[in-house]
Amino acid sequence: MTVERLLMGHPLSSPDHARHALLYMYRIRKFEEAVEDLFGRGMMHGTMHLSIGQEAGPTGMCLALKLEDQITSTHRGHGHCIAKGADLTRMMAELLGKEIGYCGGRGGSMHIADAETGNLGANGVVGGGIPIAVGAALASKLQKKGTVAVSFFGDGAMNEGAFHEAANLAAIWKLPVILFCENNKYGMSSSTETAFAIDRLADRGLGYGIPGVTVDGNDVVAVYEACEAAVARARNGEGPTLIETVTYRWKGHSRSDKNLYRTKEEIEEWKHLDPIPNFISKVLAAGILNQEEIDAIAKMAQDQIIEAVNNAAQAKSAVPDGLLEAVFKAVSA
Repeated sequence: MTVERLLMGHPLSSPDHARHALLYMYRIRKFEEAVEDLFGRGMMHGTMHLSIGQEAGPTGMCLALKLEDQITSTHRGHGHCIAKGADLTRMMAELLGKEIGYCGGRGGSMHIADAETGNLGANGVVGGGIPIAVGAALASKLQKKGTVAVSFFGDGAMNEGAFHEAANLAAIWKLPVILFCENNKYGMSSSTETAFAIDRLADRGLGYGIPGVTVDGNDVVAVYEACEAAVARARNGEGPTLIETVTYRWKGHSRSDKNLYRTKEEIEEWKHLDPIPNFISKVLAAGILNQEEIDAIAKMAQDQIIEAVNNAAQAKSAVPDGLLEAVFKAVSA
């Protein structure tokens, strides 16, 4: 995306929109860095899947959505949750096993849901959120709600049966859903070069008669532009779109990943494509924001994360006594 395009009335050329995009990318980055630190200090348990380096994807996608639109997420879902507007303290509390967490401290990192912002939940099952999003889109169409559903998933999920079944139904019923593939080049330790016989994963959309779009997943403007078009298509009753964002996760698949399947040189190469300074350089060159404003946004995000960590750490820990009550409430709701 050129600076000239930003200056020609693109929505992100608005200072308010640019601030929003930058703030949310910074929030995601600093949240993930805080989570990594807390795990390292033994304050969190279980595992984690960080999305550092992938901030432009969820930010660009959710910028194109309304509050009432819905998303489904993945095991690497903190960024999706934040971009859709979740409360940072409740998110952090969930990871720390606190009662004020989104799931009462019982779900942890891979199972955060927030109905108020349209987040139908993260999912520890690879590809598990795709049929849920298609179901939400079907409900929207039948009830004439006019809302759009988005399923975030990784490249590994595109080889799961759930993707193919859900994509086919979404296509033949022209459902208002966006299939959003974050292609970060590795499904756990399997490179996309060995897991796929095609170069562009978005070409899979052709098999279902739906548009397949591949964009630079480290360019929030490019992501937003593709998502804006896909959302408009969905709202107009024209059916789903498959969007592939080509990006990279700087960290391992999970906490226990020793990163033996890729080189330090490869990781460093992708770090030079960092989506945050990528966007900053554009807005500075276009005169949309100045460095003082950018520094203030970075500080605001950092302060918000520190506040979330402090508030969550001081909250009441979850106790096992209420586990069955939570299950039965969910079933009866």
